[in-house]
Amino acid sequence: MPKKNMVAMILAGGQGSRLGVLTNNVAKPAVPFGSRYRIIDFPLSNCSNSGIDTVGVLTQYQPLDLNTYVGTGHPWDLDRNNGGAFILPPYQKIEGMDWYKNTANAIYQNINFIDNFMPNYVLILSGDHIYKMNYDLMLKQHIEEKADATIAVLEVPWDEAPRFGIMNTDESGRNIIEFEEKPAEPKSNLASMGIYIFTWSVLRKELLADEENPDSSHDFGKDIIPSMLSQDMKLSAYHFSGYWKDVGTIRSLWDANMDILDKQDEINFRDSAWRIYSRNPVKPAHYISSEATVKNSCMTDGCVVYGEAEHTVLSHSCVIEEGAIVKDSVLMPGVKVRKGAIVDKAIIGMNTIIGEGCKIGGKPDPQNPYYNKKLCSDEIVVLDRGLIIKDNAVIPGNCMVEHRPDLTEGNVVEDVVQVW
Repeated sequence: MPKKNMVAMILAGGQGSRLGVLTNNVAKPAVPFGSRYRIIDFPLSNCSNSGIDTVGVLTQYQPLDLNTYVGTGHPWDLDRNNGGAFILPPYQKIEGMDWYKNTANAIYQNINFIDNFMPNYVLILSGDHIYKMNYDLMLKQHIEEKADATIAVLEVPWDEAPRFGIMNTDESGRNIIEFEEKPAEPKSNLASMGIYIFTWSVLRKELLADEENPDSSHDFGKDIIPSMLSQDMKLSAYHFSGYWKDVGTIRSLWDANMDILDKQDEINFRDSAWRIYSRNPVKPAHYISSEATVKNSCMTDGCVVYGEAEHTVLSHSCVIEEGAIVKDSVLMPGVKVRKGAIVDKAIIGMNTIIGEGCKIGGKPDPQNPYYNKKLCSDEIVVLDRGLIIKDNAVIPGNCMVEHRPDLTEGNVVEDVVQVW
């Protein structure tokens, strides 16, 4: 294979358990987002726009949808003869088979893949962040600083800093001197974005040593970065100031979708110089009837609206029937809201059908059998994909609804449909 200056590796195998039913059947990077995208579209598009033509996508949990979606990488101009997009699941080796044990171990298990391209540098990315970044500018800083590793950092509000891995720098702001994992009293508010560029020869040695360490958790943040710091290697901080969101929770996923409507200048999907590409099915143009009301919403091909949509994100093939009202919500592909139903502040999974006269959202009821304080907050309702919700069902805020055959009293699910 031809030599590449930099190869990108996207860590896309996580379960995403904090998204609850939304990741019961799909990996988090394959979750629909923003009307016409999947979450993984963002790192893939950033690679394409940055001139990176060799990308490994490391999959593990529920990989079918993600593997099918990425395919040959054509929508992101990654279907190349020399390079391209590669799906990299765990595989059987002579000495046996291991699942990816953590982020560093996942890269370790693909050392041979990376070596095939003889890169000078390796870019490590997460598959579950919403942002636009020119990785080429980050690489230029890495080379100029003669760094062993460069880590993208973002200033976060001080009260949120304890939720992140924090990079403390010297007075220049460029040289990382300390890493703190979710510190109770952070010394800085420079949060790691989980985006790393390593000089490959350095990282390769670190991965081999880390794999031999029985006390290691085989994680970049907990093990590789601290190990490099302890050896006085040069770690450079790349300061990022654009829009970035880790959509690993129900609230952050809902927030990011709403930001498309409320922060268009920040997220800016209309920037022709930095497009976010996606793989979309061929559907007819969306249709809004003369009786419909649509305010501050976005939708894509195949949508049909006869009712009301306000401050709402509609994915392809969604239907809102006459008399139905959808507000402050995210409808994933194929959702149907029947006549007279009211949906307020909800995330509805693919192909779910909301029955006539249903009322979804509003004041939480801790006695409701679907109440889920652990994953749902701020009155957000989440419905699994492929559900048929009974007519006139009432689902209050902070509920997460999935198919539960054991539930009798309070059951709102009439049936389930197969979703491919």
